[in-house]
Amino acid sequence: NMPRTLSLKSNSDAMKRRLEAKETVCDTETEQVQDGKKSKQTLIGAIEQIVNLAVELKLGDTFQEKVRPALAYVAERMSLNEEQALVFALFIEKSTDDHIQISDFAKLVGCRTVRIISMMAEADILVEKRLIRRIKNGDSICYSVPMEVVNAIKENRVYTPAPIEHLTTEQLFDRMAEVFEETDKERLLQKLDLLVAANPQLAFCRTIQSYDLKDYNEERLLLYIFCDCFINQDDDMIGERDWKDFFSRGERGFISWCLKNRNLRLLRKNILENCNSGGMNDPEYYHLTNKAKEELFADLQWVNQQTKQKSHLLDCTTFAVKELFYNPSVQRQIDRLGELLSPEHFTEIQQRLEAGGMRKGFTCLFYGAPGTGKTETVYQLARRTGRDLMVVDVSQIKSCWVGESEKNIKAAFDRYRSYVRQSEPAPILLFNEADAVLGIRQEGAQRAVEKMENSLQNIILQEMEQLDGIMIATTNLTQNLDKAFERRFLYKIEFEKPSTEAKSRIWRSMIPTLDEQTAATLAERYDFSGGQIENIARKRTVDMILRGEEPSFEQLDEYCRSEMLGQPERSRRRIGF
Repeated sequence: NMPRTLSLKSNSDAMKRRLEAKETVCDTETEQVQDGKKSKQTLIGAIEQIVNLAVELKLGDTFQEKVRPALAYVAERMSLNEEQALVFALFIEKSTDDHIQISDFAKLVGCRTVRIISMMAEADILVEKRLIRRIKNGDSICYSVPMEVVNAIKENRVYTPAPIEHLTTEQLFDRMAEVFEETDKERLLQKLDLLVAANPQLAFCRTIQSYDLKDYNEERLLLYIFCDCFINQDDDMIGERDWKDFFSRGERGFISWCLKNRNLRLLRKNILENCNSGGMNDPEYYHLTNKAKEELFADLQWVNQQTKQKSHLLDCTTFAVKELFYNPSVQRQIDRLGELLSPEHFTEIQQRLEAGGMRKGFTCLFYGAPGTGKTETVYQLARRTGRDLMVVDVSQIKSCWVGESEKNIKAAFDRYRSYVRQSEPAPILLFNEADAVLGIRQEGAQRAVEKMENSLQNIILQEMEQLDGIMIATTNLTQNLDKAFERRFLYKIEFEKPSTEAKSRIWRSMIPTLDEQTAATLAERYDFSGGQIENIARKRTVDMILRGEEPSFEQLDEYCRSEMLGQPERSRRRIGF
């Protein structure tokens, strides 16, 4: 009987404390009315009291006694216990931060971090009630407070989470993204299954259930991950790094073995397949089959996904017309390339090359000093030939994560291939400032960075061999160009510093008010690229706006000397090849 007696006594004490707290709340409200301070307690007012006392008393011995009225009020209104109410109040105080960490609360109230950690179990309950969100940030966990929760508190009402039933497919995937972001992996599958079960009206949910994966938990979760990656993250190349964190070590090993031995139901049912790289299966990456996408995403009309992804393409009709001036030899090569890329010639040339057993893709290298018009030439060629442009940002391709850079470059070429299949005429693939990925490969590479560089270059070389479209790379440094790349570029055009005659024409195009003699003088005196001349023209325009008058020749001459960074005109070392 002892345990029962203790339990009854404990319950009695707890009830007594709640009654005392309730009476104290009523007394407090009465005192506030009598003093004329405020007529009624509110959620935001109570939370402010809790936070103020927490900061003032550092959660010390007297804190619980003084905070009880406000804490009891919030707990009762929000259907929380008092410890959860305290944690919730602290989260509301930090709600303007999208990445709240446990250590932030210790700094806020000036107490030991271990005291805060002891309270964080209550944060799990707040996550379950969707009052806060848990965010996975690498190996660390942080939190945020949804804006709808903050708004509810400001309006003195209890936040009620939106129901999970009767969702549209778009809403379902939004909820799935939240579940992946907030939920511990132990409960992840359960929550995703609940979402699917609650929305049988959706093609996605009906299809998931038709795959008969009820007894295959690992595969069902893996399928959810692939669907989330495809719809919410625009990722159609899924490797182990994308899914491993959602499984235990034993589960990871089991899935890897099944993938390698093609012993996965998802593979046998033609739901997943290997990604294709240059006509060969890539054993490291998988994606949903087209059949599965049609079934799963019928409500989303997934066939339009690639059209939506054309946001990666720059529309050639938006490129402004810009007159460029080249030396005669460069002009001839650019004109020839423009004829080749024109739609009326390009298809016929490709067909003839293919009939002769030759590669039908066109790879071009534009090299030369900065400011000589390499990139702008690509834009003007695209505009003239009606071809959209896919620009590869080399800095975004490279990643510090092992294997991620290789995945990024493969994804870029895969995306370009899909554009070539869908677009007429085929777009241009531009690797701008490609020095970082076209360098000489390292023999006997030992360091991880060197191995990654070599792997990237090998992928690009292979893709160039199998290219079915148009690739143009620009670079300032040809001395470091690997010989294997040099062989694979069909057209190699050197953009020299413009001749005196070309510079004179550039001067007059940038500053139309210059007479021929002045333009010729500036062209002869300064060995500038077109980009440098444009800088001077821009400075002149700025001064005209500020001063309201045309700069004199002396002022133009001063701009030119400044552009040379203070070095004498003829002593400055010439840049180029």
